[in-house]
Amino acid sequence: MSPTPIRSGMCDVDVTIRRILKVNHAGEFGAVRIYGAQLLVARRLFPDMVPALEEMREDEIDHCRLFREAMPARGAKPCRVMAFWSLGGYLLGLMTSLGGRNMIWICTEAVESTVHRHLEDQLAFLAKRDPELHAIIASIQEQELAHLRKAEDSQKRRGLSHALLLPLISALTDLMIWLSTWGDSSWMRAEMAGAGKD
Repeated sequence: MSPTPIRSGMCDVDVTIRRILKVNHAGEFGAVRIYGAQLLVARRLFPDMVPALEEMREDEIDHCRLFREAMPARGAKPCRVMAFWSLGGYLLGLMTSLGGRNMIWICTEAVESTVHRHLEDQLAFLAKRDPELHAIIASIQEQELAHLRKAEDSQKRRGLSHALLLPLISALTDLMIWLSTWGDSSWMRAEMAGAGKD
């Protein structure tokens, strides 16, 4: 008799791929909301930042679309807690933009560095399992890394706000990913880490 997995679908490649799509789509939607709120404030207070924020927001809208289009062929559906991503993203964008231009860049750095870590795991997992989705994520990762570099280069100082906010926003992003998969992102991460060692 074979051992029963602790979680149903824990070793099911198709289930993991659906989870990847679900959380990536939700995350990109959250990023669209972050940039949308930041643009609302930046248009009044930091007009010089508007072109960069608009460009990054357009990238996130495109990423969201790509993940949504990849869902039907893989039997995936949007996350059931999209409202949390929407509200959470908007509030995070609004609060950081009201904190000043440096806070906007700290937020971008924190979110993009967390996203980059998750995408790295996903690419390792998908390389031989879903080459088409692997290619989509690899192209998206290039743009996310460009956002990260822009955020790092645009910060005038890295003081206490950077030291406090960066880990806090990263932890909140990780929490949203965990909630979006109903805790299964822990198994998904373990599966992806194991796949990367194969």
